[in-house]
Amino acid sequence: MRTLMCAALAAAAIVGGYAGAGPAQAQTAEKWDPAIAKFEAQDRLAPPPKDGVVFIGASSIVRWNLPEYFPELGAEAINRGFGGSESVDSVRYVNRIVIPYHPRVVVYYAGDNDVERNVPASEIAHQFALFEQKVHDALPETKVIFISIKPSIRRWKWIDTIRTANAVVKAYCLKTPHTQFVDIEQQMLGADGKPNAELLVPDGLHMTPTGYRIWTDALGPLLKQ
Repeated sequence: MRTLMCAALAAAAIVGGYAGAGPAQAQTAEKWDPAIAKFEAQDRLAPPPKDGVVFIGASSIVRWNLPEYFPELGAEAINRGFGGSESVDSVRYVNRIVIPYHPRVVVYYAGDNDVERNVPASEIAHQFALFEQKVHDALPETKVIFISIKPSIRRWKWIDTIRTANAVVKAYCLKTPHTQFVDIEQQMLGADGKPNAELLVPDGLHMTPTGYRIWTDALGPLLKQ
């Protein structure tokens, strides 16, 4: 079933004018290899515990102070974010910085950077499906949680792409065992329906501590289940 769903998403991406990996993505692979190698070197010196919670994705994950927001997890909270990465990068490196830890939960936040490169919503969703399938092929009982792509001032002009990607992923999660969608959009909008500037730092993209508190409150109960 998952293979069929991935194939359908891939076909939708091609129909939408995006046929998968190209030169830009090939360059991305070389760009992130040193960061991944650094994680692996850290793991050799101090291996993370098994059955933990791996956070993977771009700068919103990198900037998430896990010891502060999830003190109850302690060393079980494993931050494997690498800022500027796209959804394809999480797929590329899942076998190196997720699966080896045998986590009980994987928290995924990727796709935010994709929209600024005009990657279609269908391809963002397809990359998550590939990621989920790789995790569950190796670790069938691991819970994979997708945090919805956030609304932000800097990327507001792509909000339709963001909402479409979120909707497709949400539908996918509802049909896929051990996979869950966490919607944080409404909590990050102001009374005018636009991104709440108080939740974002001056760059209009990254979050303040209050923004991270919203994410933590939405995610926390799922980590206790």
